[in-house]
Amino acid sequence: MKQLFVLFLAFLSLNFGYGQDFTVNHYTVDITIHEEGYFDVIEKYDLTFEMPKHGIYRDIQTKYDLLTEAGNQDIRKIEISDVAVPDHKFKTPFGFEQKLTGTYQIKIGDADNTVMGPQQYEIRYRVHNAFLYETDGVKFYWNLKPSDWQTTFNTIEFKIHLPSSVAVGSEDVFVYSGAVGETAPSQEIEITVANNQVEGRSKPNFNSYQGQSVTILINLPPNSIAEIKPLWPFWTDYGWVFVLAVLLGGFYMTWLRFGKDDKVISITSYFPPAGMDPAMAGFLINDADDISDLISLIPYWGSKGILRIEEIPKKGWFSSADTKLIALKPLPDDASSYEKTIFEGLFGRSIIPDTTEVLISSLKNKFYTTMSSARGTLKKAAKPYYDSQARKVQIVTYVMLVLLALALAPLLLFVWGFVAMFAVVILTVFLFFMNKHMIKKNAKGNTVFSELKGFKQFIKVAELNKLKMLIAEDPSYFETTMGYALAFGLFDKWANKFDALNIPPPQWYSSTSTMPLTMNSFSNSFANTMSSAKSTMVSSPSSSGSSGGGGSSGGGFGGGGGGSW
Repeated sequence: MKQLFVLFLAFLSLNFGYGQDFTVNHYTVDITIHEEGYFDVIEKYDLTFEMPKHGIYRDIQTKYDLLTEAGNQDIRKIEISDVAVPDHKFKTPFGFEQKLTGTYQIKIGDADNTVMGPQQYEIRYRVHNAFLYETDGVKFYWNLKPSDWQTTFNTIEFKIHLPSSVAVGSEDVFVYSGAVGETAPSQEIEITVANNQVEGRSKPNFNSYQGQSVTILINLPPNSIAEIKPLWPFWTDYGWVFVLAVLLGGFYMTWLRFGKDDKVISITSYFPPAGMDPAMAGFLINDADDISDLISLIPYWGSKGILRIEEIPKKGWFSSADTKLIALKPLPDDASSYEKTIFEGLFGRSIIPDTTEVLISSLKNKFYTTMSSARGTLKKAAKPYYDSQARKVQIVTYVMLVLLALALAPLLLFVWGFVAMFAVVILTVFLFFMNKHMIKKNAKGNTVFSELKGFKQFIKVAELNKLKMLIAEDPSYFETTMGYALAFGLFDKWANKFDALNIPPPQWYSSTSTMPLTMNSFSNSFANTMSSAKSTMVSSPSSSGSSGGGGSSGGGFGGGGGGSW
């Protein structure tokens, strides 16, 4: 035990020594932003080596996983060019290597010589494709000092030069420092914004250690920086296109055999299939677990007296309207698993009728995990309607696409070059996602699908006389079918047909309007409520934080770090 303890201390001391074999006494970074869509960086390091070293290396992260405004994942690859290190030997990755890796390393120094004590290094480079283009403007988001530097920075200064045509104020500039993920604006960096420049300097006694970052976020006006979208050149030899055509044709033939549904003749129907809720109906109509399918359960529960919806009016100029869902009774015992997932996610497992409630706004950035789980259980619940052999072929196709991508990508790279490899990778990724349609309904599924097609068609073309007859037979006909129209994406069209019939809107929905709720006002209000619920219930927190300017320490481009060698 004593020996293990000694070894542990030795391990810590070795790691500490490796991380602290030099100190950056003074670090300055000067960045010039160009309207053409790139920026130039000059980094200067005044440092002290505490033991003999060949030099330093600077790692710049070039591949990033971004979360778009629409909530989708996006992979961004930035490009580094025009690297220079005055008065020092240095090595950089060649162009093809940079395209394949996620880190660009600048290695400075001489393998045959070592240096010690005070040293100065200046690194110059140009950065492409590192702006964020959003609806409210362009964001310059850069890690001035990234977190993976294996040393301590004692003083940091920076200067950002903006194009002469771009004006920003102090309210557009945010600096974050400290541990990665810190979202509060830094109290350790003094900032000045004037004359198209942003300058900053760390306060006395400032230190930035390994694992900590200094990050700047500048909100620039819309269209102030050009967005460069690279286009791959066409080559004279198109032999690789034949390979892509064979791959695409093979997938298509497989889909015709195992994925394409049998031709089904729709049967005119005025009602959904017996015992089927709108979420399952919405899934089966297009073989996809759309968010609208699960949202349609809300009016479905309302029509069954399980919940009530109440609009909450705005309470001030800067507030927004909200919606309250009130549980009236538990779900029936035979409710589906995805219904229970959504219902319990909203209200919990124990409810007090007419008292247990939830505000839609309270679900923002929280409920998306519940929605994801419910989508998974909805898929499982739909399996009895699909051919099991087609499902096996789908799994085999997933495996084959991965193997083909691994085999064809290097082959096409060697024979035809990067464009061919890029194309085959894109095609296999596309087919990988298209493979979700490699499912085929069985006899049971086709029977139900026939009814659903007929019901959906009736919703589209229903005439008033027929609707009057249905309302006469069942006054709650609209309430019991509106959830299905919502799942089919036809709620507005369906509700408009009932506007001229002078039927009362559902009793389980109350509006903030002081006027009596008519069918027309209900449909408008309900559509807005469901649209808000849909966006809120699937919203997820941004990876870049939410306080200050919406950024965080270490959250921008320019990740990486460096060390000595």
